[in-house]
Amino acid sequence: MKGIVAALAAAAALASGCGPPRTASSTPTAATPTAATPTATAPVSPTASAVAPLHPIETAYEKVIADVLPSIVQITTKVGLGSGIVYDSAGHIITNAHVVGQGTEMNVTTATGGTARPAKLVKAFSAGDLAVIKVDNASGLRPARFGDSSKLRVGQIVLAMGNPLGLSGSVTNGIVSALGRTVSEPQNPGSPGATIAGAIQTSAAINPGNSGGALVDLSGQVIGIPTLAAINPDLGGGAAPGIGFAIPSNTATDIARQIVTYGKVTNSHRAALGIRGSTIVDIDGQPIGVSVARVEPGGGADKAGIRVGDVIVSINGKQTPTMAALSETLTTLKPGAKAQVGVIRTDGTRQTLTVTLSQLPGE
Repeated sequence: MKGIVAALAAAAALASGCGPPRTASSTPTAATPTAATPTATAPVSPTASAVAPLHPIETAYEKVIADVLPSIVQITTKVGLGSGIVYDSAGHIITNAHVVGQGTEMNVTTATGGTARPAKLVKAFSAGDLAVIKVDNASGLRPARFGDSSKLRVGQIVLAMGNPLGLSGSVTNGIVSALGRTVSEPQNPGSPGATIAGAIQTSAAINPGNSGGALVDLSGQVIGIPTLAAINPDLGGGAAPGIGFAIPSNTATDIARQIVTYGKVTNSHRAALGIRGSTIVDIDGQPIGVSVARVEPGGGADKAGIRVGDVIVSINGKQTPTMAALSETLTTLKPGAKAQVGVIRTDGTRQTLTVTLSQLPGE
């Protein structure tokens, strides 16, 4: 989970609740028998109540957990820990880019226990907060089954599996709350500040350490990668309960396939202006746009005449006061499309330029 996954607590406080024992006042009162009514011996109450049969939903949960948990791993780096999912029998593991951070070597432990296995980074795609690592010894690892996230339905029951707070093999449950969200992560030393397009919103609890784990449907298929939780400013920047986000499995497996096959992302499927910039603010501290710090030679912005020092304030009429807003708007567009980009020039004049969008590089 973004922002807090890189510095996890080593232990968690666990609370269990119990209520008072159920009491029963069911002692029968016997009717006085008459001469015409024979007395009957009352049946003896059993000393132990029968075990109630499992509800079908409980049986489904147990089966999914037993099937998927062996495919979940804990990833430990020098600065923290997170989760991962076994991608194939060769030992490739999908996780979040922010889980591995700047590290190239890490240790992997299966959620079911065992000796830690050394692993190395294959490639990270920071813009999408995804990464693939590979363990030296893949024996005994069970690849997960990945589902088609395009077929998800709002209200569908899902389970989040991972290692929150270092509690290996933990599971939470919830539903798919919404689909197609666009969310941006806060940028800090432990976060690439990625923008996730088409994110799955879920009510399943996502806690620090869940990042890179599995969001699973009741057929045992991984349909998302838990990545971050919403932050509530009214709670002092704490996580908003019941609002978490996962990268769709179709996105994760596409990026992983490219990394495993080519060693890098060859097609990000995402539009780019071809600039590097940062948010600037006015004298009141309010964000007003994205200051262009670099223009990629030959890119769409370069060809359209955008220059270093320009401030981008809108795309297709939609205001872009921050870098996050700019990135979120670009995720709704396709490479090759034309966009109307509003800019403030260094002399203070405003212009609208037509930019043919390029493709976001795969690093």
